[in-house]
Amino acid sequence: MNDRERLRDLAKEWMELASAPIMDERKALWTKLHGLENSRPMVLIETGYINDYVKQDELVCADPFMRKVERGMLEKIIHTKEIGDDIVLEPSFRIGYTMHQPSYGVNVVQVEAQEKGLAYVFEHVIKEPEDMKKLVKREFEIDFEASKKEKEYFEDLFGDIIPVKQCNYSFMDTEGDGVYDWVGTFFFGLTWQLHRFIGLDEMLYWYYDYPDEMHQMMQYMVDDRLRMFKKLEESGIIESNADNQMAGPCFYGYSSKFPKKEGKVTLKDEWAWCESQETTCISPAMYEEFVLPYLGQLSDQFGRIYYGCCEAVHDRLDIIEKRITNLGAVSVSMWNDFPLIAEKIGRKYVYSRKPAPPCISGKTFDLEAAKADILKTYNTAKDCNVEFLFRDLYDINGDRNRLAEWVRMVKNVYNI
Repeated sequence: MNDRERLRDLAKEWMELASAPIMDERKALWTKLHGLENSRPMVLIETGYINDYVKQDELVCADPFMRKVERGMLEKIIHTKEIGDDIVLEPSFRIGYTMHQPSYGVNVVQVEAQEKGLAYVFEHVIKEPEDMKKLVKREFEIDFEASKKEKEYFEDLFGDIIPVKQCNYSFMDTEGDGVYDWVGTFFFGLTWQLHRFIGLDEMLYWYYDYPDEMHQMMQYMVDDRLRMFKKLEESGIIESNADNQMAGPCFYGYSSKFPKKEGKVTLKDEWAWCESQETTCISPAMYEEFVLPYLGQLSDQFGRIYYGCCEAVHDRLDIIEKRITNLGAVSVSMWNDFPLIAEKIGRKYVYSRKPAPPCISGKTFDLEAAKADILKTYNTAKDCNVEFLFRDLYDINGDRNRLAEWVRMVKNVYNI
């Protein structure tokens, strides 16, 4: 079997799975949940970053790029067939437009760990306020020619089997990995980028030593993101991410809050992902002064906001919801005070639980510990609109079956 035949076969299998009635059932349930309409809890595992989730001996393609596409497609297919969660496959192959993202004027070097893994550090380039002068105003361009060629490539490859849909862009340059999982993600990443410039420890000192400069840096990042998002909007390439695009961290955008519309799609038709994991250790008061106003500026541009990722939010949700008035979903990681965060979220927003990865990662799988983790939500958030989005799984010791076991456990707890 050659590479082309392999990908065409996967496209056929994808379409068969995507056309199954259960996909429409799941879309309806996700839509109901995200519309705060008292749906049952939904469950989804992110498999794209699990080391060797797709084993090397399962891959056939020889061409490096086609092998990446193969891995991405096979990951979704295996996931759909084996895990039993609420994954949705749409009957199309989605790719983003190519957008050139120029340099900030400084070169942030990412240094990988010597041993195989995901660990890395940055060589920070803004070491003192004087270095801020090196930052430049970035301008963004959509490469329509390159985008057209990419679409034509996939249409020639398997467009007669699976429709090739091009829209939005990919914040992360995936190059075929994960089947363009980041297409449709409007990620702010303000402090995410700031810590790459300055460093986490240094950021904490700057809040005290250089408060005016920290405000300047945050406004620089807001203006940068606004230019990028507005370029996408003005170019007419964005489509609503109220579907199975990654509208937040492993978050589907299906929601009755985003009805189908005629005419040009704008940022107001989109979910955006807002977070500030890097400032979880500063006080709510400092967060309100140095971070929240800037997140709010960007949030105002969008229809609904998914807030958070790994950081705890129980101590600052009160101030977040006062500034971000279009909040739709809140991430609840293992670091939260569970009774308190459930009380604060109530039925106002989606309670988007991120389960604890250590129970299922590595050489051993502790199902009882995993169940105890889920019971923290079951026992405290009975009146909430709950979803379980399992992220940050990187190593399952080659044991894919433990993912299905975990899903069965969650569904048993909730009698699904």
